[in-house]
Amino acid sequence: MPALADIRIVFMGTPDFAVPTLKRLVEENLNVVGVVTAPDKPAGRGMQLQSSAVKQFAVSVGLPVLQPEKLRDPAFLEALSGLKADLQIVVAFRMLPEVVWNMPPMGTVNLHASLLPQYRGAAPINWAIIEGEKITGLTTFKLQHAIDTGNILLQMEMPIANSEDAGSLHDRMQQAGAELVFETVKGLVTGTLQERPQPEAAVLMPAPKIFKETCRIDFNQPAQHIFNLIRGLSPFPAAYTELDGKMFKIYQAHIEVGKPGLKPGELSTDGKTYLGFSCLDGFIAVDQLQLAGKKKMSAIEFLRGYHFEHK
Repeated sequence: MPALADIRIVFMGTPDFAVPTLKRLVEENLNVVGVVTAPDKPAGRGMQLQSSAVKQFAVSVGLPVLQPEKLRDPAFLEALSGLKADLQIVVAFRMLPEVVWNMPPMGTVNLHASLLPQYRGAAPINWAIIEGEKITGLTTFKLQHAIDTGNILLQMEMPIANSEDAGSLHDRMQQAGAELVFETVKGLVTGTLQERPQPEAAVLMPAPKIFKETCRIDFNQPAQHIFNLIRGLSPFPAAYTELDGKMFKIYQAHIEVGKPGLKPGELSTDGKTYLGFSCLDGFIAVDQLQLAGKKKMSAIEFLRGYHFEHK
């Protein structure tokens, strides 16, 4: 059995969620022989080329970086093969073709932010909160043909607090995920970890990509449903409604249960400290918001300077 430090690892990832895992592998002196991440993209007001969070970290510690536009590109495949990886680790990257995930002899391990088989898809952190889950978790698994269906290696449960939003859960998960991936690599190398098929489930909760229409608040729904949508989409991309014809994003809110006395979606405000929207069984009281063209602010700050066209 090869020593842990001798295993040649290629890491694949792009956003900041993936950085703690790569950092942990480096700090443990594992042999990361290359990093694959997204190409640099224009960003910001000046549209300057910006490197991914993973690339920035990889460069800072002297790791070689590959940034393919297409994962089937012959030049990329030749370069990847030349790294002679024993194992590939994927955290928050794009879908890999078989020619890539099947390349290393030890396979390719993916970190997914749910307890598989539940919440397969692109946005598991968001959807677990949107659906009102109290428990979620992390899974490492071996990649295979169908997305997020490979054999499970390790899992870790994580509670979701009643008021937690996607941002705070994301931050907790990226740290916990680094530990889970490291333990997975150790188990694979020492032979103490056995992969197992994903269990059958009578009901599978999906986690598809979030689109603009997903974020639109339907005030004909119960307050708890709307509250879960708001925190499941905060801080990005944010749930929204309209106010005086402008997009009105809600980042933080709380529930006031009772007979609203207003039609769903109608506004209630004292003009000073309170701003709420009626829903099926009460009000969604807004705590933090952003009106199109304005900065993010508290409801009190907003009410101090906003003139309503209609109340």
